[in-house]
Amino acid sequence: MTDEPSPITVPAGIPAIDAATEHPRLHQPQVLIITGMSGAGRTRAAAVLEDLDWYVVDNLPAQMLTHLVGMLTSGPPDTRARVAAVIDVRGRGFFADLAQVLGGLRAAGVEYRILFLDASDEVLVRRYEQVRRPHPLQGNGTLLDGIAEERQVLSDIRERADNVIDTSELNVHDLARQVRAVVAGDADEHLRVNVTSFGFKYGIPLDADHVVDVRFLANPYWVLELRHLTGRDAPVRDYVLGLPGAATFIDRYVSALEPVLAGYLSEEKRYVTIAVGCTGGKHRSVAISEAIAARLREAGHRVTVAARDLGKE
Repeated sequence: MTDEPSPITVPAGIPAIDAATEHPRLHQPQVLIITGMSGAGRTRAAAVLEDLDWYVVDNLPAQMLTHLVGMLTSGPPDTRARVAAVIDVRGRGFFADLAQVLGGLRAAGVEYRILFLDASDEVLVRRYEQVRRPHPLQGNGTLLDGIAEERQVLSDIRERADNVIDTSELNVHDLARQVRAVVAGDADEHLRVNVTSFGFKYGIPLDADHVVDVRFLANPYWVLELRHLTGRDAPVRDYVLGLPGAATFIDRYVSALEPVLAGYLSEEKRYVTIAVGCTGGKHRSVAISEAIAARLREAGHRVTVAARDLGKE
């Protein structure tokens, strides 16, 4: 048997090609762990985060947090990759793994924050009595026994929390403001406005917060050259916006909306629908709704536009 060199099975140049290949980038999501006492407002906090476009998972077993973060890290880039996981004693034995899981995330370079919600025993007892549900750790004992055991189980994670919110004296709106301040600051202080056009002959939208009637404007339907077009077409748009009173109406209506929209924000109402109606929902309402939406965008609001009844004629 003669000694022969091993055959070359890998084409030359592969290392250079591999080095020049752009590998998938890892995207670090924002990770927030919501925990705390049962009855202290975790569900409300999760709802606030969902309104801020966070991806929220409720009652997540601690070990699953590693997999969830891994999916977001290796998946497609998403500028809104913000995940919040509600992890608490409802997970029973799985909750004991939370400290180990957090240590693993930190070792892997994943940054996270812990939001801990708390309340006094008296307030927690009152809240549980109102909903008439047992405490998850109550077992065969009393409600206070379950609360005491939960405090003991959560003592370590409470010490590690980045933010602790005592909800004893907070209503749902106050809690929402505090959660928003913790995770968003002023960056997400925007109202979502939906401006939709409609035809009165098809009925007023059921979800409308404000109804605007623009039938005081001349109807392009009676202009033969415009009848087949819609308010999204330039000839109709120019015709409607050029009518006497149209520009003045838009200016004054948007100005009148500003204190209303600011009030919605202060009262934690994050969505509003403005319905703009004409006879058939094809010409005037479409053009005016687009103009109102443009003005609201200029004022810094997040606005979507819809034409509910366009195409029905």
